[in-house]
Order: sequence, then C-alpha cells, then structure tokens
Amino acid sequence: MEGFQPSLFDRQELAPSGLSYWPGFVSAAEERLLVDRIAQLNLVPFQFGAYEGKRRVASFGWKYDFSRRHLEPAAPPPPWIAPFASRVEAFASFKPDAIGHILFTEYAPGAAIGWHRDKKDFDLVFGLSLAAACPFRFRRKSGKRWERFTLDVEPRSLYLLTGEARKLWEHSIPPMAALRYSVTFRTLACDPCK
Repeated sequence: MEGFQPSLFDRQELAPSGLSYWPGFVSAAEERLLVDRIAQLNLVPFQFGAYEGKRRVASFGWKYDFSRRHLEPAAPPPPWIAPFASRVEAFASFKPDAIGHILFTEYAPGAAIGWHRDKKDFDLVFGLSLAAACPFRFRRKSGKRWERFTLDVEPRSLYLLTGEARKLWEHSIPPMAALRYSVTFRTLACDPCK
C-alpha cells in the first residue's frame, strides 16, 4: 500500500507480517479533545450474545450484530471524528469515505478483550490508542505450539492490521490497569447494502 512508512519493531523478525505501527499519530491536545468527546458518547457494555463485556462501546456507520452474525446500519459518525477519519484515509492513500465503520471503546480498569480476529465483513483495521498504554498481544497456531508477539501500544499511536496480521493471527488485550480509550477505523470487505 502506498503512503505507508515502514514499521520499526525492536523484534521486527517476530512481528506478524501486515502489522504496522506509528507512534504520535495525534498530538497530546488532540488526544485530550478525543478523550473528552468519547467520554460524552452514549457508550454501552459490549454485547456478545448473552455475554456482556466490561468494556463499553459505540459503533457508527455500520455495526456488527453478534447475535445475528451480520452487519447492520448504524448512526452516522459524530462530526468531530471526521477530521481524524480523513487523516487516516489520507495517511493510507485511501479515497475519501473509505472508512465504513468507526468503533469507540472505553476500557475501564479491569476491562479486556479476549483472543479474536475481526469479522470477515471488515477489511483493513486501524486502531488509534488513547489515554493509556497497553500490551497488544498476537498469537497464531504453529503445529502444536503458539507463535506469539506483543506490541506495546502507546497513547496517541496508530496501528494497522492487514495481510497475515489481520487474517491469520488472533489478537487480544489483557485487563487494563488504567482507563484507556480506542478508536477503531475499519474499511468494509464488500458493500453490505447489496
């Protein structure tokens, strides 16, 4: 993909192919603005069927219904996130409005996200990390053992999952020690209106 800088990892040979990371994607002032705005959203506990997670979320553009296992239309994103979505699109050399889904997540202390891959309805996954650092863990089965990698994601940084990191590796976040927010920007794998 054009427009991307090479990623630098201390243990680059162990990083999943298709995982990229850019520290300092937003400024400290922008981070404060985003945290304040996200905290004012109507965040609700994450629902996975009958399970209710500790993290709270709000989806815009499209949302994935885990009970019915498909995408559903959601409210348009709030106008204040548009400049940041446009920055991600420009950074990735995307056409405007390529991002079809924006997910805001609040991780209170103790909140986590288990091992998973993002749903196939989505294509590229960008994550903007805010307010606290977190270990972003990756794993994939290799014979009888697991290959593992952990990226220490700093506040204000952006990461991208594509290729093997997106499709072959699972990822998770262990229980948070401090309040953290994230904004996930996803492109869609196909036009869900068809």
